[in-house]
Amino acid sequence: MDISLSSAVRYAVQDNVAVIKLDNPPVNGLGDTVRAGVYAGVEKALNDAGIQAIVLIGEGKAFCGGADIRQFNTPAALAQPMLKDVIAYMENSAKPIVAAIHGFALGGGLELALGCHYRVAQKGALLGLPEVNLGLIPGGGGTQRLPRLVGAAKALAMIQGGKPVSADEALQIGLVDAVVEAPLLDGAVAFAQARISQAEHPVIGRRKASAEGVDFKAARSGIRPKARNALAQGVAIDCVEAATRLPFAEGLVEERRRFDELVAGDISKSLRHLFFAEKEAPRMIGASRSKAGSESTIKRVGILGAGTMGGGIAMACANAGFPVVLCEREQAALDRGLALIRKNYEITAAKGKLSAADIEQRLALISPSLDTKDFADVDLVIEAVFEDMAVKQEVFRMLDATCKAGAILATNTSRLNIDEIAAITKRPESVIGLHFFSPANVMKLLEVVRGDKTAPEVISVCMDFAQRIGKIPVLVGVCEGFVGNRMLTGYWREAGFLLEEGASPQQIDSALTRFGMAMGPLAMADLAGMDINWATRKRLAPTRPAHLRYSKVADRICERGRFGQKTGAGYYRYEAGSRVPLPDPVVDEIILECAREAGIERREISDEEIVERCMLALVNEGAQIIDEGIVQRASDIDVVYVNGYGFPATRGGPMFYAQTLGLANVLEKIRALQARHDDHWKPAALLERLVAEGAEKF
Repeated sequence: MDISLSSAVRYAVQDNVAVIKLDNPPVNGLGDTVRAGVYAGVEKALNDAGIQAIVLIGEGKAFCGGADIRQFNTPAALAQPMLKDVIAYMENSAKPIVAAIHGFALGGGLELALGCHYRVAQKGALLGLPEVNLGLIPGGGGTQRLPRLVGAAKALAMIQGGKPVSADEALQIGLVDAVVEAPLLDGAVAFAQARISQAEHPVIGRRKASAEGVDFKAARSGIRPKARNALAQGVAIDCVEAATRLPFAEGLVEERRRFDELVAGDISKSLRHLFFAEKEAPRMIGASRSKAGSESTIKRVGILGAGTMGGGIAMACANAGFPVVLCEREQAALDRGLALIRKNYEITAAKGKLSAADIEQRLALISPSLDTKDFADVDLVIEAVFEDMAVKQEVFRMLDATCKAGAILATNTSRLNIDEIAAITKRPESVIGLHFFSPANVMKLLEVVRGDKTAPEVISVCMDFAQRIGKIPVLVGVCEGFVGNRMLTGYWREAGFLLEEGASPQQIDSALTRFGMAMGPLAMADLAGMDINWATRKRLAPTRPAHLRYSKVADRICERGRFGQKTGAGYYRYEAGSRVPLPDPVVDEIILECAREAGIERREISDEEIVERCMLALVNEGAQIIDEGIVQRASDIDVVYVNGYGFPATRGGPMFYAQTLGLANVLEKIRALQARHDDHWKPAALLERLVAEGAEKF
């Protein structure tokens, strides 16, 4: 019979062995109640003369997923006993303590296991210290114990890389003492009983760690400066090196000092915010449809258009094992598309990530076609044709007539009105937007666009499908540009105004890349193709308020046939075969001409002003999008911008970044810009309401 030691830990006895069960769904996170329960369980077992050994095991799907991240920076994280206290108590036990690991032992979960005398893993289990992915290092002794157990080289690879190892590999490197088949508990109890007679039990902290085989300097130089977890990787290297140089107790103190610095820092707070935001984004608020029901719906996918986008979508589907019908109008276009797909797979294979057999297996899933009637039996069709409403509507008339009842009709449009497309079909409830980002086989983000009449089950199926092809789906509503491209409008607007006021293209781009953006806005425009946004501006020109300022710089550049990299010139010029943006006096002259015509007196612009205006433009539009109900939650915008638009993960996304600045401070700056410029800077009503209420978060 089980006894409750806390709300998250239970205690049982099997023969002469105490069994301490972690029961804190969903992953047995090491919150304060778990730590207290484990400590109490060990204490109970040590005080019972009839108990001769202890087994620690997790209920549910895993041993332990690590610390309860939501408790970081709260009093619960510091509640006694701390993990270090629990481990110290276990290490001093004269009775053998065995960690029985199934599913996974990650982060603090593995550190808890390292504090046991022995570790037994079930086949298939994963063990790792992935804290660097959250901008942290292990803080419960992992950087000090793991090098002493498996050697500094392997420990460094696991801690700096953050990737778990399998149970079999863990046995090979000495991380676990045995790998057993199910039932795990019986195997662990038998293992523990076999160690009862030993006079002493191994304590990792009493071993020495050698630096043999590790070049710490090379490890530091190998960190990519732009990696989101670069800071944490560097600290991880420092701490593993400390394990080889300092006595164990001093190493623990140093590890904890560095952990505390990271956990209090903005980078880790941002990465932890994103961790939860990306997990939350696919969840539909109010949805009740079971995942099992949605998984059985899509078996075969049709894609119309074998260009760069269509080919990338086909690869994403084939990579996940979906049979694909890839359709084009002409054989030459189809051949080009298939050749590009093969080339992309071969590039991946050259990096050692695919075998020749893998390539052929994936290509075999893609059935080329010149006849849209081959879409008759697909469950989902995605069109990736020219971004023009008349063209899209004609395509959907055809799909409506061709596809079977129940098939989902999806458009890959990046900004057109889904409802207008759906209205020309007899099944508007089956029409949805699936806005992939280029290259579609690589980029993780997928905007799932719900129309007014899109059925909830269609949305649910598509959100599930997105995850099955390795995407992070964000559900968005219909508006011009949806979330990502709508927010870009203000971002590019301010870049254009700053050019006229005195900044150069290279100054704007360099200021924003130093802030952390993957690319500056003008280099990004050149990469995307300036003609696409030019067409949008011309389409929306009749709706533009005449009294508001409008920069003609981008239009004038396009009027000269300069559309960016594809024409060898845009905001920058590009030499043949090169993607390196080079300053161009022609553009400088266009900027000066536009400034003169607009009566703008040019001045010195600081990098700080560039960053502030471009970022606040994103934030203000984002607040408006939240207020209109275009997204389910504010953090969805952060997911969109980090995963689709190169916003630095280390700043958490535009809405989280605004919160770090303080919403009242953000509103004050936006009001100042409105006073200095015009109603482009009218503050979002949501921002004003939140500040009036004293709120600190969206």
